Amino acid sequence: MKNNLNRQAAITALKQNQVIVYPTEAVWGMGCDPQSEVAVEHLLTIKQRPVEKGLILIAANFEQVEKYVDITKLSADIKQQVFESWPGPVTWLLPCSELTPSWISGGSELVAVRVTEHPTVVALCNDFGSAIVSTSANLTGQPTCQNLAQLQTLFKEQVAVYVDELLGGNTNPSTIKHAFTGKVIRN
Repeated sequence: MKNNLNRQAAITALKQNQVIVYPTEAVWGMGCDPQSEVAVEHLLTIKQRPVEKGLILIAANFEQVEKYVDITKLSADIKQQVFESWPGPVTWLLPCSELTPSWISGGSELVAVRVTEHPTVVALCNDFGSAIVSTSANLTGQPTCQNLAQLQTLFKEQVAVYVDELLGGNTNPSTIKHAFTGKVIRN
């Protein structure tokens, strides 16, 4: 029951343009509503991250990120590679649609998106009804925190809700791949 209450508090926080911390496949993630420039600016301030670096969008299914991607720019072969890698810990740099906010893309023509299989994130996205921002819960350039207590000490009340559930079994952050070049940006 505690976990359901914790997730509901996270959904309320997302709807109120606040920042949450939640478990992902490998590391603690920090997120917010990608449509809220106020929330994204707050997240970037907390992390001390420049907007130009862009942010990852994480979703329970492709439909939740579809509006941010110009799927018409992808060949059938690339689409197949992307969809075969999901759900899972693979983030793709895909062409932005005209609906992608610059505070998400960092002004790039590409947007980073992932369809997750982590049950907590799937539940958060489904309950929120949308993709959410996903960036590692740390200060930019610093190691990721190993547990929720470290995160709460570091970020205190800057984060509205800390979702107290288990990390996935991966030991590395998600792989990031460039859809057009096939280059692995992060492994």
